[in-house]
Amino acid sequence: MSITLSELKATKVFFDGQCPLCSREIDFYQQQKGANYIDWVDVTKADPDKLPSDLTQESALARFHVVTANGKLVSGGRAFSCLWLSLPKFKWAGQLFSISLLASILEIAYRAFLPCRPLLQRLYNKHSIFREKNLETHKTKK
Repeated sequence: MSITLSELKATKVFFDGQCPLCSREIDFYQQQKGANYIDWVDVTKADPDKLPSDLTQESALARFHVVTANGKLVSGGRAFSCLWLSLPKFKWAGQLFSISLLASILEIAYRAFLPCRPLLQRLYNKHSIFREKNLETHKTKK
């Protein structure tokens, strides 16, 4: 029995709402056509008992996870591919990265990103603070 691409569509997305990079990316996806059919779960605000039995809050904060239309929990690069399949604008990327070789490359890239995530979060936060200070300074000069 083979799985169809429609069975791989994400129906529930788990994300780290305290990660500024993650939140910004999820906000972008939530604005896309088709996003209203997805249940978006900020793991930092969710009751840990409401998570799928095979997903802990710790693992949900460490990697990107989705539940697919056929009820399977997937993470990492594959989870992004499932999310993209669910959003018409990104369906092509979901289909492309559903191909085994490309799915493996996406997972390798995702794993390479994970150790950089804390540094990128700090840089993002510093840049945001710097930008806010500049806006305040600009407002007071007017």
